[in-house]
Amino acid sequence: MPRRARVVRRESPPDPRFNSRQLQMFINKVMQRGKKSTAERVVYDALDRIEQQVRRSPIEVFEAAMRNATPVVEVKPRRVGGATLQVPVDIRAERRVALAMRWLLQTARKRGGRSMAERLAGELLDAANGQGATVKKRDDTHRMAEANRAFAHYRW
Repeated sequence: MPRRARVVRRESPPDPRFNSRQLQMFINKVMQRGKKSTAERVVYDALDRIEQQVRRSPIEVFEAAMRNATPVVEVKPRRVGGATLQVPVDIRAERRVALAMRWLLQTARKRGGRSMAERLAGELLDAANGQGATVKKRDDTHRMAEANRAFAHYRW
């Protein structure tokens, strides 16, 4: 991170099938070892499974899952007089989206058995319905910030 100049964020092009920038960012997060076509196949297979199961637009389910998984506040450790306090801070928009995507992927990868497309579809459906490990992680983060609200004046 440079000290003087501002970092210019590049806009990624939208994905070819749904014309969504957020979905393209998610595909890039799914990608491992530079295999983008494999990541696209996994994500699109997951969205096709969602469409077959719920009979709704898969992009709507994806966006609902992202909304339900996105945190608003988090705690950051701050050293005050020999003690390390967990200070609640608001999260900037880019980090919110990045955390939601990262948590969705982590929980989908931890799910047992089956193919990655099935695990991802299951996790996206759970998150869209307001349940599952990703939403629980978001709620735990919010609960931790609420519990440490007394230290909010140490925010920097």
